[in-house]
Amino acid sequence: MTSALPNHPPQNLTVATTGASGAIFLRQLLLAVERDQRVETVNFIASDSALRVMAEELGLKGRANLVGRILGSSAGQPGGRASRKIKVQSNADIGANVASGSYPADAMIVLPCSVGTLARIANGVASHLIERAADVALKEKRPLVLCLRETPLNKIHIRNMYRAADAGATVFPLIPAFYYGAASLDEMAREFANRVLAHLGLPQLDAFRWKG
Repeated sequence: MTSALPNHPPQNLTVATTGASGAIFLRQLLLAVERDQRVETVNFIASDSALRVMAEELGLKGRANLVGRILGSSAGQPGGRASRKIKVQSNADIGANVASGSYPADAMIVLPCSVGTLARIANGVASHLIERAADVALKEKRPLVLCLRETPLNKIHIRNMYRAADAGATVFPLIPAFYYGAASLDEMAREFANRVLAHLGLPQLDAFRWKG
């Protein structure tokens, strides 16, 4: 079973982040969807573990103006700046809009996706909003991209990747490319975010394209 890509570039995205290393990749993804005029709405969910990782990797502590500080930190605005489209949802709120199949979300990205979150999604354990939103994407046959971050992988991880893929998710490991000669970690993270968005039908103008 596979999830069908939308017939149009996705306008309504769900973006979740969990407790795995890779907050720099999340930041570049949020910056990209913030500036992409094709995207109208982004529902953003962070797990408690993700908040700890972001505090350690991006220097962001607490939940106040979280998205604004993520966006602002890349532009030299540590106080943050308001987002015009990214709306924060509580991971504890299982009654949020994205918890329902009647809500018109076009696709969902989990970046980074911990192996614990992968396990819950793959086995239908939806006690928090992130897993419930992913469950909704699968049951409604909407694109679900899991940017898995773990190494090495044990047999449980591999089985859960198979289960998730068999249910319709795309397992998109958080593995950056090197062949385009990135000059910085931010550039490497940005290109990975570009690849994820291109997979969903949102190619970015600044993306690297191999010419042979």
